[in-house]
Amino acid sequence: MISHENSQNLVSKINFKNILDSVYNGVVVCDAGGEIIIFNKAAARWTGIPQEKALGERIDKILPDVSFLEVLKTKESKTLQKVVVDNKLLVSNRFPIYDDEGDLIGATGIFQDISEFKKVSQELKTERQLKKELQDIIESSYDGIWITDGEGYTLYINTSYERISGIKKEEVLGKHMQELVEQGYFSESVSLHVLKKKERVTIMHDIYTTGKRVLITGNPIFDQQGKITRVVTNVRDITELINLKQELEVRDKLTVRYETELAHLRSQQMCLDNVVMQSRQMSQVFDLALRVGKVDSTVLILGESGVGKELVAQTIVHSSERKDDPFIKVNCGAIPENLLESELFGYEKGAFTGADRQGKVGMFELAQKGTLFLDEVAEIPLNLQVKLLRVLQEQEVMRIGGSKPVKLDVRIITATNRNIEEMVARREFRDDLFYRLNVVPITVPPLRQRPDDIPAFINYFLQQFNGKYKMSKTIAPEVLAALTSYAWPGNVRELQNLIERLVVLTLSPVISLSDLPVKFCQCAGGEKPSVEVRGILPLKEAVYLLEKELLNRAMQQYGTTRRVAAVLGIDQSTVVRKLRKIKTMPAE
Repeated sequence: MISHENSQNLVSKINFKNILDSVYNGVVVCDAGGEIIIFNKAAARWTGIPQEKALGERIDKILPDVSFLEVLKTKESKTLQKVVVDNKLLVSNRFPIYDDEGDLIGATGIFQDISEFKKVSQELKTERQLKKELQDIIESSYDGIWITDGEGYTLYINTSYERISGIKKEEVLGKHMQELVEQGYFSESVSLHVLKKKERVTIMHDIYTTGKRVLITGNPIFDQQGKITRVVTNVRDITELINLKQELEVRDKLTVRYETELAHLRSQQMCLDNVVMQSRQMSQVFDLALRVGKVDSTVLILGESGVGKELVAQTIVHSSERKDDPFIKVNCGAIPENLLESELFGYEKGAFTGADRQGKVGMFELAQKGTLFLDEVAEIPLNLQVKLLRVLQEQEVMRIGGSKPVKLDVRIITATNRNIEEMVARREFRDDLFYRLNVVPITVPPLRQRPDDIPAFINYFLQQFNGKYKMSKTIAPEVLAALTSYAWPGNVRELQNLIERLVVLTLSPVISLSDLPVKFCQCAGGEKPSVEVRGILPLKEAVYLLEKELLNRAMQQYGTTRRVAAVLGIDQSTVVRKLRKIKTMPAE
């Protein structure tokens, strides 16, 4: 306690300016003419204007954005107004000042920086968000979670715990774990064991209400003083794990059986005379075809003309349960548009002028119980696509001129050499039909992308045509190399035709480079292709365009960066780097 005398001495030392300079809020006072007479340190700090500069100046010059003069003019207070001064957000309260006679003698303004309050508000908002996210994480756990405080009172249980235990949140929240044990909710409490031992505790427990066996683990959470503040208990349903283990054992046995069957199918596949493959790409294609053959899903086979799409379709059929039933093939591009509908769906007698008097069974009905292969399905006109979609959806067909639908049990396989997705985008092919057909897509790569298959095809066709024409022609190694390097735009069909031509037309028993057309000799390193210059442009740009064209053609022809590097005589890393550069450069 300070004495009264000392208190009076202290009061005498404190003047009005000291008091104003010590407060946290900014205080500004002007006289009736708008001249600043008080400008405390807080006002100087928040406005960035020194006290000595402000005192004696007009208020509208020092604080032009703060309407002091309006208070002097209207004699009305302005409270809780936000103003921005020196890039700080302040809240201001401005009041008129009157003397004892009630005359206006000035105005005062009190300013408070609310930037810090906004920061605190944002931090609180962030904490609320984090709290919600933590709660969402706990709720998303498939395991049950029970949380108590350091005294054993229940704070939170998640929905998974309710599902596992059958206990509802409202029954236990706020209750002590010992009370719940006494009421028969549990035979024992892991949380109480944790509070007693001050360490992690794990037990097995049977929940009689749900018939589940669970693994319960309680973990203590300590504060800085080593006191337990929370106990987090994790409850895992062991019953489900045991069931999963049994299911996995069953699946493992099925997997072994499927692998055995698949190995048998592969061995059968490799023994087929009309299947030739050495490349990894085609092995994957036929593996997929064999798997798909075991189900009845609709298949869409994609690939260029001549790659062997029909062979893939045959493989699917031969590996299916419908292999002994009809396999009807329809080339939709080879049938005139005005006849395609009657060919596919059939017609009743007298359906139209010129129709067969007995009517006609369509391809769908001919394929009953079996498989219908629609080759070049992208050529079907739009007006027939609607009817085809209905047949696929309803599994029934209506003949032209008919009144009763015919129920179908037909597996559908389709194929096309066109980019059907682009056709859908251009509205040249119905998107709903495309999605119905594209259940299981199988893409057959062109021959140029699987060069490992080329020697195998050459030997296969050579034996085939030697036997057919009773010859014994052989092929020189350089011819084999030239044919392997060729791009084969016509794919397997082009290769087959070339080998037949060579077997028939060559006079020598050994087919040499001189027997090949010129384009194949160029691939073998004979006549070198030339570069044609059609205009003048900067050398750097010309080199870039030449590299781009050369790399694009090489990748199209040889398929892999390793083969391109070998042909161009550069490192594979150089090919990869230049291809990346081309892709990042703007399109011409």
